[in-house]
Amino acid sequence: MISPLEISQIKLTEIQQEAVKWGEGTLLVLAGPGSGKTQVLTCRIARLLDSSRDQHFRVLALTFTNKAADEMKTRVANFVPGLEDRANIGTFHSFCAQILRQHGVHLGINPDFAIYSDDNDRHAVLVDALRRAQSGGQSVRPDDIRFLGVIDRLKSRLIEPDNALTALARFDEREEIVIAYRAYEEELRRINALDFNSLIFDAFRLITTFPAIAARYRQSHPYWLIDEFQDTNTAQYKLIVALAGSAFRNIFVVADDDQIIYGWNGASYRQILAFLNDFAAQSIQLPTNYRCPPAIVEAANRLVAYNGHRTEGKKPLIAGKTESKYPVPEHMQVRSFSTDSDEAREVAREIANRDHSTWGRTAILSRTRALLEPVQAALVALNVPAVIAQRRDDFLSAEFRWLVSCLKQVVRPLDRRNFELLVESFNRMTGTSIAADQIITDSEATGASFLTTWLAVANASDLTARDMRIVRSITELGLNPTRSKSVVEAIVSEFSTTEVEKDVDLAEDLNAWRELTKDSSSHIGKNAPLDRFLQELQLRSKEPSPKSDSVTLMTIHAAKGREFDFVYLIGLAEEIMPSYQSKQKGDQSLEMEEERRNCFVAITRARECLVLSYAAKYHGWPKKPSRFLREMQFVA
Repeated sequence: MISPLEISQIKLTEIQQEAVKWGEGTLLVLAGPGSGKTQVLTCRIARLLDSSRDQHFRVLALTFTNKAADEMKTRVANFVPGLEDRANIGTFHSFCAQILRQHGVHLGINPDFAIYSDDNDRHAVLVDALRRAQSGGQSVRPDDIRFLGVIDRLKSRLIEPDNALTALARFDEREEIVIAYRAYEEELRRINALDFNSLIFDAFRLITTFPAIAARYRQSHPYWLIDEFQDTNTAQYKLIVALAGSAFRNIFVVADDDQIIYGWNGASYRQILAFLNDFAAQSIQLPTNYRCPPAIVEAANRLVAYNGHRTEGKKPLIAGKTESKYPVPEHMQVRSFSTDSDEAREVAREIANRDHSTWGRTAILSRTRALLEPVQAALVALNVPAVIAQRRDDFLSAEFRWLVSCLKQVVRPLDRRNFELLVESFNRMTGTSIAADQIITDSEATGASFLTTWLAVANASDLTARDMRIVRSITELGLNPTRSKSVVEAIVSEFSTTEVEKDVDLAEDLNAWRELTKDSSSHIGKNAPLDRFLQELQLRSKEPSPKSDSVTLMTIHAAKGREFDFVYLIGLAEEIMPSYQSKQKGDQSLEMEEERRNCFVAITRARECLVLSYAAKYHGWPKKPSRFLREMQFVA
């Protein structure tokens, strides 16, 4: 009998099989867009598991989005059914959360910590931290909240408060920044919360302070794979180096230096060079693109050849796609318009005139969201469903904000900030006017929890039959937290019987919740404890997938890792793409090279047809066609 893994390998090329069958030691796989890197990664994981059925070690695989992690996990489960639980697949941040749940107590971090990814939450934490520091006699001012961005940059560079003064040498207010930074960290620890940067920051602190923890991971996970390695920033690279220690070398990374578009977050080709040097890595290349028609592959090669910061010996892309449903002249086209308004209107009209079955396979990409909004409006005016895709860190509706707040309150009964959100969202949902401050005062006087005290008031309020049923469900959950799954299902069922067609936010949140719970269950298991589910929920976007017939509008950064049959790349004009800022840095600057890589990534999203467009004027200002059009040889 042929195993599922052997069936999958029949579809692999010789060079892909070489990567899949790589044995011990460090390997860098330079994989161009559309080269089958996900298939290589998942087949390698499956091979490692399939060849060790009588062993218990786990394979660690890290990537950058939950969507990519979920897809990898699904493929592995299809290749080697029953062995997928031995594949520890997730994002860098979810892996660090896992480490901190298991070992964070050594740093004073309790396993049920909250994760604050929303800027408003982090802003409020710093406000409270400054207020507490001021009451303790420290020299801080309310407007020191402006230092939050600097604090984020320090944490992203793994610089602790005690070491921050040196790093802030060029800042006149460096001492004030350090005080605010230290107060912020103390406040996070006091409320048992981590912000997004804390996940990498504290995981690094943990394994460098307690190296035995890293040694345990090297033993339990003897093979590591890292997807999209070119997106790693300095902190993530240092985390890998610290985890590996001085001797561990079974690290298999997939990267493409032509797709580094997160320079603002610290991603750099230098990480690839450092990896080759620090780990004495060997390398192989996967240059064949099976996604795009040859015309797009040729244009991509012409474009990226203008970049100087590339891995030595990097091969050009090879067109591997030999068939298309569409004639060759349609594979790559250029449109020019008089104004940005004309561009938005005519691109929308062209899409509207296509067969409706193509809409769900169509994407409009641009450098910035501002360019997408007029196109979306034009599409909607033509009765074409269109959605601007973006990450959403919180639910929109009062119902789901309230539900999640209740679940968090069960896990963290002393969380005042969350409790205030719970009361506010319930009041908005039901039209009540319960005062959170009064509940907190009564709770402290009686010794009962915030949630218990609030439930007594809510149960005595004048509520609709539906609202009374969901309050009773939360009462039941408070008495027996192990029944969270059935209680939540009952409450969501109540929400779905509401006239959701009249409440767009609730309808979107219902769809998002169903997707999130399904994806989370496949990732952490259906019976994961409530605190584990909540942490997974915090790491995922609350945006529902667009409907199957909707045109998707995305920034290029959001489109990374995606592909569509029809792609429209708009705004290809100087000072739009490339941006004004990159032009100011100079033609040979790193910023200009990253703009060129943005264009490279955008055009290689297309499976069938690509349309490039530009206008002579944007916001009334004259603009020249983008240099990238000239470099691809589409304009003189």
